Amino acid sequence: MPSVTSNNLIPAAAYVFDIDGTLLNSRDAVHYFAFRAALREVFAIEGGLENISVHGNTDPGILRAVVEREGKAHEFEHKLPAALALMRQEVERNRAQLDPELCPAIEQLLQLLRGQDKLLGVASGNLGSIAWAKLEAAGLRHYFSFGSFSDEAELREQIFRRAISTARAMLTRASHNSEATICFAGDTPSDILAARANHVPVIAIASGIYTRDQLAAHRPDLCLACCNDLL
Repeated sequence: MPSVTSNNLIPAAAYVFDIDGTLLNSRDAVHYFAFRAALREVFAIEGGLENISVHGNTDPGILRAVVEREGKAHEFEHKLPAALALMRQEVERNRAQLDPELCPAIEQLLQLLRGQDKLLGVASGNLGSIAWAKLEAAGLRHYFSFGSFSDEAELREQIFRRAISTARAMLTRASHNSEATICFAGDTPSDILAARANHVPVIAIASGIYTRDQLAAHRPDLCLACCNDLL
C-alpha cells in the first residue's frame, strides 16, 4: 500500500477523479431526463431507471440495463449511437438548468494539487460532453487537463485504462517519466475495482451514496469520509 504524505495524500504525479459523487452531486434532473428521452425516442421505452444500478455505472451501461430489462436487448447495439447522440443533445439543450453542488472541500483539494503542479484528470461513466458540461457548471473545468469517458468504452475498467494511457503520455512529454504514479479518486466500489484492475492506487471518498465502511470493505489504498480529511 502506498505511503501517505504529510498532507494525507497518496504521492503521485497525476490524480484522476471520478465526477458524480466524488467532485460534485447534481441537484437537477438534466442527465436523468436525457436518459428518459433516449429510452423513449430511440428504444420506445417509457419506463425510467427504476431498479437499475446507476452509481459507479456508465451511461451506455445504464441504457443497456434498462433495454435488457424491457426485453429489447436485440435492439441495443445498433440503436446505441442514436441514443447517445440524443443524450448529448438533450444535456446541451438544457445545460442552463445544470445545478451541481460541490462535494465538501473538493475545490480546496484541487487548488492544493494544482499548486503542487500535479497533472489532474477525470475518468467518468458520463459521456464526454455531459461530463464537461457538469464540470463547467460547477466551476471546476479549468482544473483538469484531460478526461476519459464512456463515449468509447462502456466498462469502467476500460475508461480508467484510457485515462492512465493519456496521463502517462502527458507525463512522459512533460518530464520524460513514463513510470510516474497515477492515483485515482472515486466514491463507489466500482471505482476501487477499476483502479485495482489497472494496478494503480485509489482513494475512496464517502461523498456519494456509499459509507466509509462500505468502501473500506473493498480495501482501497486510502479511505476517507470526505475531502476535508485530505487537507
